[in-house]
Amino acid sequence: MSQETGGPDGDHVVHVGRQPIYDRDGAVVAHELLFRAGATASTASRRDAHATARVLVAAFTEFGLDEVAGGRVCFINLTRDFLIGQLPLPFDCSQAVLEVLETTDVDEEVLAGVTALHEQGYTIALDDFVFGTSHERLLDVATYVKIDMLDADEAAIRATVVNCRLYSHLQLIAERLETPQALDLAMSLGFEFFQGHVLGRPHVSSTVALAPSRLTRLRIMAALSGDDVDIDELIELVGQDAGLSLRLLRATNAASFGLNRTVSSIRDAVVALGLARLRQWVTLMLVADITEADPEQLSRLLIRARCCQLLAEAAGLPGEPAYIGGLLSAVADLFDEPADRILNGVPLDKTLTDALVTGNGPLGQVLAAVRAYTAPGVVPDPDVPPPAPATDDPAALASLYLTAVRWANATLSELSGELRHREPDRVAQGQ
Repeated sequence: MSQETGGPDGDHVVHVGRQPIYDRDGAVVAHELLFRAGATASTASRRDAHATARVLVAAFTEFGLDEVAGGRVCFINLTRDFLIGQLPLPFDCSQAVLEVLETTDVDEEVLAGVTALHEQGYTIALDDFVFGTSHERLLDVATYVKIDMLDADEAAIRATVVNCRLYSHLQLIAERLETPQALDLAMSLGFEFFQGHVLGRPHVSSTVALAPSRLTRLRIMAALSGDDVDIDELIELVGQDAGLSLRLLRATNAASFGLNRTVSSIRDAVVALGLARLRQWVTLMLVADITEADPEQLSRLLIRARCCQLLAEAAGLPGEPAYIGGLLSAVADLFDEPADRILNGVPLDKTLTDALVTGNGPLGQVLAAVRAYTAPGVVPDPDVPPPAPATDDPAALASLYLTAVRWANATLSELSGELRHREPDRVAQGQ
């Protein structure tokens, strides 16, 4: 899937470049994740906070860490904003190696920030390291030092290796290895790890991305800003945002990396993720600023989800899993993707997964009935009975559908009204 054909708005595809890092035996031990503007891009077009945020969001929520890194450690380039704590790192310290870019000036603030990250358990790597720069200040807290081998002076490389070996805890990575000769030199100098085109070029992975509604995220940020958070209100707000719900489900999977845990509702995801991590993810998603669904698409998503919830409850089934199922079903249809692709990395309950992928069970019948009834281009007919589950009243599903439409319209109207009221305040405050 390309950017040109991927999504309804032409910008619903996220691309992440993944370049392997090898040990001396030729085994892949880690991957470096790189932002890419397109599926065919060979280099990064931006190395700023926006690009880094896109990589973090894509790797840990949209793709799922297992799909991107195959369970191996990820190396991720961080900009100053992340190093000094202005932007959060919403993942566990065991899941990534933090690379300090060679373009970052290691002043007192950066030194303090990186030291704090090291003390929190994060692993630090110095990218494109050379002696005689401010990055020497980080050698005591770094684990990895990456040395650029492309067109480098052999004497300078040897001197850098000798100086690095004065720090017994450091492990050296030879990067930008473009020729067999450069690889042979790195091997002879005792580098522990190796990275470059002579071994493996970056592989760009792409996935559909439904970005959350900024309106809903603003309300969620407001709800999270106080000390006394109303969990029920928070869950309702998250449930109104299809993209955010999907990402938070996947973030739950990232947060519980290595644990045998599944979730079957937004409440499960919010509780499992925790308020502190939820605040971090919402902040990071605002920075990532991926294109969001237009109001008409958002309305269809909400109607599908709400209708599934209402039909499930009418049939004596739990409503929240049906809401999640309807939401994910609508996301899959929006991007013309199979449900199993959309569900990658989402730790759903097996019953809900089966209902989405195979249509099995009572919940699968609910999802199938609502999907058939709300498919694009189909006008609901109250005289046509739903395919399943059977009801005594042929108009029952039509009634639930209209209730869901009213709810979705009221929700979107409320959000739009709040935004209109907030804009004059922002202008008056000079924001």
